Amino acid sequence: MTFTVVGTPGDRRTEVFAMACRSAGLPDPYLIPWCDVLRGREFAMPPGTLLRVDSPGEDPEADALLRGPGDPARVGGGARWHRTFTGALRRIGAAAGQAEMLGDAGEIAVMFDKRRCHARLQAAGVPVPPALPEVHGHDELRARMREAGWRRVFVKPAHGSSASGVVALQTAPGRVKAVTSAVAGPRGLHNSLRVRSYGTEREVAALVDALAPDGLHVERWIPKAAVGGRVIDLRVVVVDGTPTHAVVRASDNPMTNLHLGGVRGDLDAVRSALGPAGWQRALDVCARAAACFPRSLMVGVDLLIGIGWRRLAVAEVNAFGDLLPGLTGLPGSAAEGKDTYTVQVEAALTRRKPACAT
Repeated sequence: MTFTVVGTPGDRRTEVFAMACRSAGLPDPYLIPWCDVLRGREFAMPPGTLLRVDSPGEDPEADALLRGPGDPARVGGGARWHRTFTGALRRIGAAAGQAEMLGDAGEIAVMFDKRRCHARLQAAGVPVPPALPEVHGHDELRARMREAGWRRVFVKPAHGSSASGVVALQTAPGRVKAVTSAVAGPRGLHNSLRVRSYGTEREVAALVDALAPDGLHVERWIPKAAVGGRVIDLRVVVVDGTPTHAVVRASDNPMTNLHLGGVRGDLDAVRSALGPAGWQRALDVCARAAACFPRSLMVGVDLLIGIGWRRLAVAEVNAFGDLLPGLTGLPGSAAEGKDTYTVQVEAALTRRKPACAT
């Protein structure tokens, strides 16, 4: 048995997955570079291979092919990125032939559209934050917030990732505060590794209006539980329907992403606060979210835990949410002591292809 990976040469994901294959006694995966796919070059896969589609990664060349030339750190271009990316996924699916895809192209496309992903989860009864109908700019956003009686929301680019362009917005009579990693510059918005705040209506309006052309998804802000003075959420990796790994993301600001200053928190403390029944309920919610994407071997679920440790909601489902260096599987599970890639290789070798979902 062999694997083929659509990925980026030198990307950490590709390298760690190859290590997992070698540990299982398999040859290194056959690599199809994302840039070749995006340029429309012909590519073929070894017969009988298991096909893994990985992230395009941080490759500036791939980024330019996906959303056009420009600074890779810029915010925006998500709609073009999504169109190009989903077109490439269709090409990969068409070229797969008899290869078994471990991440379904159509499901990956939905996961990269926050509006469609939210709607799919909600239709399946998975708890999600309430969302506003699509808004197209700052004035419409503020009007919709007033109609709903909401003062705190997360404004998310419809096709963003890694919190790029996400705005945590709080309002009160005569006051406004937006927290984001997006920084305004002479050439528009760009991402910073430092979260900052904007406190005037003019700044917030300019920020939201700059993000709006690519599409926005706006969710009600669910106040998060805290451990040790930091708010927390969970990234839970689900492999073949079973939650296998979990990491606590803790932060002293609304953005818990680890690359924005978040830190790995104490999972034992979170499990203790939830209690055995609450912890099992959290895992069940993540499994239900993953079940909405039955043709994808792995998904990463971002789970919100509300103040009081009772409310749960799925904020995101990630097609490429498994890069968690040093993290081993949940204690007492079949994944204990194994990293996310090793568990996926083992699951892929034994998995039976599920029936097609509607």
